[in-house]
Formats: sequence, structure tokens, C-alpha cells
Amino acid sequence: MATITFIGAGSVVFTKDLLGDLFSFPELQGSTVRLFDTNPDRLATAEAMARWTAQACGATGAVVEAHTDRRAAVDGADYVLNMVQVGMFESTKHDLEIPAKYGVVQTIGDTLGIGGIFRALRTFPVLQGIADDMAAVAKPGAWLLNYTNPMAMNIWYTYAGTPVQNVVGLCHSIQHTTHTMAELVGVPFEEVTFHGAGVNHQAWILRFEHHGEDLYPRLDEAIERDPELRRRIRVEMYRRFGYYPTESSEHSAEYLPYFLKRQELVERYRLIPNEYIDRSIECLAEYDSIKATLASGEGFEIERSLEYAIQIIHSMETGQPRVVYGNVRNAGLITNLPQDCCVEVPCVVDRTGLTPTVVGDLPVQLAALNRTFVNVGELTVNAAIHGDPRMVRQAAMLDPNTASALDIEQIWALCNDLTIAHGDLLPEALRVTL
Repeated sequence: MATITFIGAGSVVFTKDLLGDLFSFPELQGSTVRLFDTNPDRLATAEAMARWTAQACGATGAVVEAHTDRRAAVDGADYVLNMVQVGMFESTKHDLEIPAKYGVVQTIGDTLGIGGIFRALRTFPVLQGIADDMAAVAKPGAWLLNYTNPMAMNIWYTYAGTPVQNVVGLCHSIQHTTHTMAELVGVPFEEVTFHGAGVNHQAWILRFEHHGEDLYPRLDEAIERDPELRRRIRVEMYRRFGYYPTESSEHSAEYLPYFLKRQELVERYRLIPNEYIDRSIECLAEYDSIKATLASGEGFEIERSLEYAIQIIHSMETGQPRVVYGNVRNAGLITNLPQDCCVEVPCVVDRTGLTPTVVGDLPVQLAALNRTFVNVGELTVNAAIHGDPRMVRQAAMLDPNTASALDIEQIWALCNDLTIAHGDLLPEALRVTL
């Protein structure tokens, strides 16, 4: 039976959903679950949650272990699930509040932009450690399943800079987007056929059909009927680029130069600057609530989530084939995006592993926009691999939202301030100011 390691198990929202998925599969109920976190309090809560979930699902054969030593948690693992947030809430505030002082407006700050760049740079050393542990003590052929943002940069760094090559990045944006689109056109999601591809948080629904009927005309009608839909950035992107994007308006706003540079635009598109700080506070409150619930001997509702990780493990363990969307190395998969960048494409999973499918060319306008996204990731990853702090600043200079708000001197000064704020969390060679 599989041994599954959760790195950052104290991220209780993810852990709760994934444990529910895991123990709801009868074939996986005898798995060994190893929980690792650097915070003893969060680790204890995750362990209590795992034991309660296993019992509630009738997984009497499950083995649950809690570890404060990461290598011990990875030893002999078949699958390693990564969901760390390096620096936690304090670093999140730095990523949003310091740029705001310079006039750079962000909403989430975890994927692209100045926030995404520095979130990546403080995550890379942890990914390096996980990969080194896996190479040393995990089972041969073990898979790293990553949920940590910035997704594309983290996966790119892993396969380009560490020993681990069996790595896939997992997100729920494509699942949630297609559910939303099905609701807008009034078709049951189970009857929809769709095909998407691009880069994580900026992929595109290339086909959207019901029994062979193109559903995009129905989506156009729904948008025409509802003026409020036209105040969503993802709808605006669809109207301008011709295909529906897979990420929320809040996220999408900060990957582009158009929407956050004036207050009038922020209000028109109903954006909330620094929204992720409030979301983080809500997550902290949810953690406290779950901790108190478990301490009182009570539990919580268990239902299958839309997450892919446990579906992948189930397919690899049982041989049941599935199609999931994964973030992987672009080895000729999307032919008009740079070779070796990280792309999000359909992947077939079965007992033989995870096999990405070839998409070919994206529509030219979609690939062109994706390349502005890829440019930032490429420089950030190379800054860490080559230890070059100038590349950090160059990545920020090429970010569409940052460049729309600041001049070059301001961008370099901002990078210096963030470098000082994050300090020892950054790769050693990148802890210098310029």
C-alpha cells in the first residue's frame, strides 16, 4: 500500500480536503500517511485531523504518523505532496504591503508580479531540500505533487535545478472555471466536454462543448444579458482575446498592465487591493476553528474535492486511467511557447505514471500573452539557479503590472527593500542589495 507524505501538513485547509479524498477511496484506506510541519502546534492539529478523518471514513488499516524531521517523513515515500507557505503570514504581508508603498497595487501576490517573484525565491530553497531528501531516501520513481504557488516557477525550478524529475504541479483553476462556465450556460457540468492549455493561472479553455455543440455562443449570450458579468476581468479578457481564461478576476488582474494602475479601474472591475491579506486572516481563523472542533471531539463534513492529487495516486496505484490537468515541463507540448518552460496541459494518468499530452500551437494571441507571463518565471528561476541578483530585478522589470506602475530605479529600490525584508529566507546568493 502507498506511503504518502504531506509536506506543510499544517496547511489544514488543503490537508483536510486531501485526507477526505484519500480515505474515501477504499483502495487507498490502508495507506501510510506521514505528516510533516515545522510548526509543532499545526502538526498536532493535522495529526488529529488525519486520525479523525480515517476513523470517520472507516479506514481502519490506515497508518498516520507525525514528523518534525522532513527526511524521516520522506523516507520510503511513494508520493510527496507539497503545500508549504514559506514565511507564512508575515512574508505575505511583506510581498503586498512593501510594493504598495511604491504604488504597485496587487490583489493576491502569489503567482506573478513582484509578490510572486519573491514568494518563489523564498520557496526554492525549501523545494531544493525536499528534492534532495527524495533523491536520498524516497522510493525510486517517487512522485512530487506540488500545490505551492507560484506554481509554474516552482515546478520549473524543480525539474531544472533539483534531482527530482517526477514532478507535477496541481491546481484547481481549470476544474472550477469549467464548473462556472457550465453554470453560466445552464448545462450540467457532467455533460460538458472541454479542453484547456496554457500556463498555470493563465491557461485557456480552447474547446467548450455539449454533445458536440460549441457552447461559446451560449456564453456570449449570458454575458450580453448580464452587465455585472462584464465587470469581471476574466470576462473582459475573454471578450478581447477570444477564449475564456482559467483564473479568477482577482488573480488575473495582477498578471496584466491594464487593470490596477488607476483607482477608477479598480472600482470598475470590483477589485480589492491586497485582498490576500484578508484571505490569509480568514485561513488563520479557519485553522483555529478546526483545531477547536477537533479538541472538543467533534469532526467536520467530509466530501470529495475537485483536487487532483489523490485521483492521481489512485490511478497510479490501481491502474484506473484518468485525465487530469498538470503543470509540467514543456517538452514540445505547446509548440509556440518556449521549450522547457512550465505549461499546464491535459495529462493521462494510470499505473505507468503521468503522461502529458501534446497540444500543439495555441492561438497566436494567447501564446503571445502567455510569453509575457513566462518571461518573468524564466528570469526568476534562472536567478536562483545561477545565483544572479540582477536577474531578480530584470524579472521585476519585465512584469507587466510592476512595469506599468514604476520606473526602473523604483523597481530596483523595491527589490532591495523586499530582499532586506525576506532576509535569510532567500537563497544565499540573492540576499544582496544592488
